[in-house]
Amino acid sequence: MQIIAKFEKVSEAQYLKDWKQYRRNDEQAAQNTYKNILLPQRATKGSAGYDFYAPCDISIWPKASVCIPTGIRVRIDEGWMMAVFPRSGLGFRYRICLANTVGIIDSDYYEANNEGHIMLKLVNGSEKHVDLRAGSAIAQGIFLPIGFAVEDEVEETRQGGLGSTSEKE
Repeated sequence: MQIIAKFEKVSEAQYLKDWKQYRRNDEQAAQNTYKNILLPQRATKGSAGYDFYAPCDISIWPKASVCIPTGIRVRIDEGWMMAVFPRSGLGFRYRICLANTVGIIDSDYYEANNEGHIMLKLVNGSEKHVDLRAGSAIAQGIFLPIGFAVEDEVEETRQGGLGSTSEKE
């Protein structure tokens, strides 16, 4: 088995900042949630994906979405990336998907100015209200090797998070 990554929690300060932006609940709730964040894990020795867990109870209304600050960051070796997919059971049973279909976590995201905080935006495509309990698996991350094209001479370094590599001033 080749070890190429390490999951960690973002700092409590970063989590509280992102919680306020996306969850809009009180700071005490955010602090309690932060203490109970679970690092992603594989469910079985044959699992390809590392399960990401709901950091708190989450309600998603029909045809609505919710952004979830996971409290997780991941250090990934150069030459690798992590693809984040929704849990297949959520999609199959409730039509829950990720807003961007597949999240791509680059190896340099860890150094971003948001500490590489992985955010998950879940969308409820059904006509039913869905409640997800704290600690339930909501997504899975799979590590994949990446390759580069001939004459690739990129020297830019990452600054921000979501969309930062395509946003030009």
